[in-house]
Amino acid sequence: MSANIVSLPGQVLHQQVAHRLRQMLVEGQIAPGAKLNERELCERLNVSRTPLREAIRMLGAEGLVDLLPNRGAVALQLSEADVTHTFEVLAALEGMSGELAAQRATADEVREITALHYEMLACHARGDLSGYYALNSRIHTAINRAARNPVLSRTYDTVNARLQALRFRSNQDGEKWRNAVKEHTRMVEALAARDAAALREVLIEHLLHKRDVVLEQLRGAQPQPLQGGAR
Repeated sequence: MSANIVSLPGQVLHQQVAHRLRQMLVEGQIAPGAKLNERELCERLNVSRTPLREAIRMLGAEGLVDLLPNRGAVALQLSEADVTHTFEVLAALEGMSGELAAQRATADEVREITALHYEMLACHARGDLSGYYALNSRIHTAINRAARNPVLSRTYDTVNARLQALRFRSNQDGEKWRNAVKEHTRMVEALAARDAAALREVLIEHLLHKRDVVLEQLRGAQPQPLQGGAR
C-alpha cells in the first residue's frame, strides 16, 4: 500500500517519508542488512527521489541505516556483541530516566503515562503488535522526558534508535510478550508511587530481559553447524 503523502510541502514530506521508512525498518518490512532500493521505495511510497534521499539521510543520522560509500543505504544489522553492548548502555540510561522521572514527573505526566499504559494493554488484548509497540515506545520516551535532563534524552534517543527493530520483534513470542506487559504494569505502579528505586530496578530488569530475548532470537536465526562430521 502506498503512503498518501505526495501533496505535503517539501520539508514536511521528507519527514513523513522518514517516519514511514522508520516504521518499515522497525517492523521488519526492510530486513536488517538489506540495501534500500531507491527506485522500489519511490514507487512504494509514491514520492520522488529527493525527499526519499533526505529521509534516508535522517535515518542515517539516527543510526537506523548505514550510509556506505558506493553501496548506498543499508538497513542496520547488529552483531551479537553490538546487541549486548547497546542493551547494557540502554538499560543504564532507562534506569536513570526512571529514577529521575519518579522524582520530577508532574501529576499530568504521570496521568498521561498511565493512560498510554492502558491503551497499550488494550492493544495487547487484541493482539495488535504494531499498535502495542508504538504505545510501548511512547511510554519509554515519556518516562525519559519526565526525567527533565536534555543530555540524558539526547543520548537515550541515539542509543535506543539502534535497537528499535530488535525490540519490536522481541514481543512476537506470546509468553515473553505477557511478561513484558507485567513489567510495564510494575513501571506504572512505581511511577505513581514516586518510588525512584523501584522504577529504576524494573526498567533495568525489563531492558535486560529484552536483551536476553533478542540474543535468543539472533542465535536461533543463525545457521547451525552440520552434525556427524559432514563436510
